[in-house]
Amino acid sequence: MSRLKCPVCGEKLDNNKKSYVCPKGHSFDISSKGYVNLLLSSQMNAKLPGDNKMMVSARADFLSKGYYSHLADEVSSVAANSFSGGVILDAGCGEGYYTEKIYNALTKKSVSFDMIGIDISKFACARAARRFREADNCEIAAASIFHLPVEDDSCSCIVTMFAPFCREEFFRVLKSGGSLIMAIPAEEHLINLKSAVYDEPYKNHTADYSVEGFDFLGSHRVSREIFIDDPVDIQSLFSMTPYYYKTGREGHERLEKLTSLRDMADFEVLVYRKKAV
Repeated sequence: MSRLKCPVCGEKLDNNKKSYVCPKGHSFDISSKGYVNLLLSSQMNAKLPGDNKMMVSARADFLSKGYYSHLADEVSSVAANSFSGGVILDAGCGEGYYTEKIYNALTKKSVSFDMIGIDISKFACARAARRFREADNCEIAAASIFHLPVEDDSCSCIVTMFAPFCREEFFRVLKSGGSLIMAIPAEEHLINLKSAVYDEPYKNHTADYSVEGFDFLGSHRVSREIFIDDPVDIQSLFSMTPYYYKTGREGHERLEKLTSLRDMADFEVLVYRKKAV
């Protein structure tokens, strides 16, 4: 049984292993890569929205080497402690690195659950779906988190890792009392990388934690020093940050000269609960 809904009419989708079909006849083929594309052309702001193939590949390679494993461990632990069953949604799942870690933590907890991973990039979805080829309780869909193909009040937990924040959609699909877990860069995150690229590096500043319709339960600071002695990994790290496309040629040239980097992988994991409505 699918946990997804038709992006055209809003009816529940049925997964027949080859395609997703709703009662009104709207049909969406399952890609050979294992994900379903539920992104309507009217919801696309580019021909190939989201991270491109190079960015997805770079992030997958970088994360596979464990530089951010402390964050994955913390988010997985928080999710497992906050979740007692139902549907868990990874909104902006990327290539599925954190999705898989959370999935494994919930499996070890022996709790009944279904997982949905959604990302606007088809290249990211292809990578994520590859991780869940044998999992009957995980669906990967290409879609916008501003138009989630998920029914109202259907999720017990939402996880969002550095993705754009869409309060209205998260509030809509989350059950009353459900958990929202969000990872954001903390103050010192990649400060040395920024120092290598910019004349005036800046620290990250966290905005007000309050979110309308949610109770803020707390913040977990997750930080450690990382050392990168491979220029390829440094470039991969840079390409998975927002700085990549915002940096001029001079900044890119500075980074290309780096042969090693010691920096802080500094994050905050924020936990919320949807207020009763």
